[in-house]
Amino acid sequence: MERVKEIMKGSMILLGLLISGCSLANNDGWLTGNLRGMNHTTSEITRFSVDGYGGLVGGNTCCISLPVKWHPGLKAHVKWKSSSKKLTSTFPGYEDSEKYSAWEKEVLKNQVQHEAIVDIPEYDDPCPLTVHFLTCNQVKVTTACAVYGAPNYPINEPLNMTEPATCSK
Repeated sequence: MERVKEIMKGSMILLGLLISGCSLANNDGWLTGNLRGMNHTTSEITRFSVDGYGGLVGGNTCCISLPVKWHPGLKAHVKWKSSSKKLTSTFPGYEDSEKYSAWEKEVLKNQVQHEAIVDIPEYDDPCPLTVHFLTCNQVKVTTACAVYGAPNYPINEPLNMTEPATCSK
């Protein structure tokens, strides 16, 4: 019984040290920003994440953490699910819940999981991290403060691109 008390006491001390250590952790090297996605394909991007942070296509999601200072070798691990519009009926809207539910089941049934690890381009003042979904299951990311279509925006691929007959590796 005395041994159990010693183990419990030691565990409590260790737990206290761990908790206090976490509260004193220095997060000065990281910042938090929005995560967004832009679909350049004719497929539905049903969901995506970057390094475990979930995002939305066509909108901002809070939040993703990036280092305050960019460094060589900085990568983003992007996971996404897509569903071909050829295999899915047209989005029926939300008014008729039965039609929407049937459409949602179709989309989920036809989802395909993808993932890629891509370089995060150099930045000085990071803005939202934007993931661009391209044909052939390719992605590009940027932390540009400009918006898509602006002359100084770094990613210029058009929207609604159809898949080529073959994709190069």
